[in-house]
Amino acid sequence: MNTNTVPGTWKRPDVVTITDWLAPVIWEGTFNRQVLGRYYGRQNLTIGLAVLATGRTADQYLEMFMRSANKHFMSGYRVVFYIMVDALSRLPDLEPDPLRTFKVLPIKGDRWGDFHLTHMSSLAEHILGHIEDEVDFLFSMTVNRVFQNDFGVETLGASVAQLHAWWYFKNKDIPYERRPKSAACIPFGQGDFYYDGSVIGGRPLEVLTLIEGYLQGVTHDHKNGLNSTYERHLNKYFFTHKPTKLLSPEYSWNTALRPPAQVWSVKATRLSRWYF
Repeated sequence: MNTNTVPGTWKRPDVVTITDWLAPVIWEGTFNRQVLGRYYGRQNLTIGLAVLATGRTADQYLEMFMRSANKHFMSGYRVVFYIMVDALSRLPDLEPDPLRTFKVLPIKGDRWGDFHLTHMSSLAEHILGHIEDEVDFLFSMTVNRVFQNDFGVETLGASVAQLHAWWYFKNKDIPYERRPKSAACIPFGQGDFYYDGSVIGGRPLEVLTLIEGYLQGVTHDHKNGLNSTYERHLNKYFFTHKPTKLLSPEYSWNTALRPPAQVWSVKATRLSRWYF
């Protein structure tokens, strides 16, 4: 079975379900849970979910994130939660589950500095140090997220990108980096989609390659006196390294927005009061 092929793709004529480079876009109604369950149930998979939560963000969001993820993220499959915290963070108490493992990872770098640099630098070290040997697929998400429905194996792929809830439907004046000297630059007239930086996923080494590309871009920009955003660097990476699977806005809906008719089932919401 080709896991990049989604049964039922043409049952959603109201949305984009296949990209120009033939990567599926996952919406409710484009996949068969029973078929995927039988296929992946034989694979003996372990999926990782990494989240960074420090200081006040841990206090505000970590318990909601963990409780909802424990219920809805890859239900029925082995999951390793990688919780990247500082010494000030307290983990919520969760019911024991033989399919759920929780690992607390020390943060590398200055937690008072750039959030994304801290997160990605630390995650890269942990992927090389042990994660690549522990899981088959890895997701990294921001902690200001509440899972509401099944976030399942339909999302698995070699390189997974999340479509941005606002910019997917607006689809004009996309906020790509346009300064030619920036490593994140996508020239005017070019670009595919605008991706949400709060979710990335894929095979662990694919995630590592993305992180390395981001860090190289930041270093390049710093030397040139530029400071583009993490999300713009991410969009440049996916423009030049096409993702093999895209998640619809249903998988990262913004609570500040009213879901349009195309959004059939919100899998997770991103709380909008704290900006990542």
